[in-house]
Amino acid sequence: MLWVVLLLIAWGAAGVSCIRLCLVTASAAQRPSHATRKPTSPELSPYETAFLAGGPHRVADLALVSMHLRRRLLLAHTGWATVVDPEGRDDLERTVIRAIGPDGQSRIAPVRAAAAAADAVRTLADRLVAAGLAVPHGTRSDLESAVRAVRGTAVLVVALAAAAILIPGQETTHAGPVAAWFALPLVLTLGCLAIARLENHPYSPWASPTGQHWLDSLPAPAHGADRDLLAAVAVRGVGAVEDPELRAALLSGART
Repeated sequence: MLWVVLLLIAWGAAGVSCIRLCLVTASAAQRPSHATRKPTSPELSPYETAFLAGGPHRVADLALVSMHLRRRLLLAHTGWATVVDPEGRDDLERTVIRAIGPDGQSRIAPVRAAAAAADAVRTLADRLVAAGLAVPHGTRSDLESAVRAVRGTAVLVVALAAAAILIPGQETTHAGPVAAWFALPLVLTLGCLAIARLENHPYSPWASPTGQHWLDSLPAPAHGADRDLLAAVAVRGVGAVEDPELRAALLSGART
């Protein structure tokens, strides 16, 4: 009856990991009591909107596109960024220019990574968290960790089931019932993952419920003007760029 012990281990791991994921998800869904900005506030900057929709790398993408459209930076489809105007208008643009270096030219990938990790982006994130619009880094990390734990448990259940079936001396006629018993914790873990995905899709993992409400209230960006393109990049990312050369440059920078 060694398979019973393995089954108990499978149930224990499945129960603990799924309960943890449920608790973390419920905690992340709670609206912060210290929110200082209304969800329909018109004061959010494009960078703040980009962070809520896609996180630090979305902010970096927006900065690169903005500088390119204003002829302050040239983004080549080959994946290189060239400084045209060395005077940045804000901290993030100055970070981009510093990341490119004194030669005035660099691959886009390291520039994008440096901009995403800049103090300016961290300050922006802290401001959004304090306003109750963004999910704190610790909460987001806990959620990602909980999801990985449930996935790992699903793999563990399959491995324990295989071990239980292959135990020496196990009768062939018992393989079916043993597999059926192990199917229950497997269904639990997979079901928990499916529910977590449905609850969060298509929502941003960076925005709190209040921040997501703000994103949902935004009108669909129009087409044509640079301002509309920047709004579309902030909300939808690089996929909103229609220029094939600019999109190729940004996708080159995204492969980090």
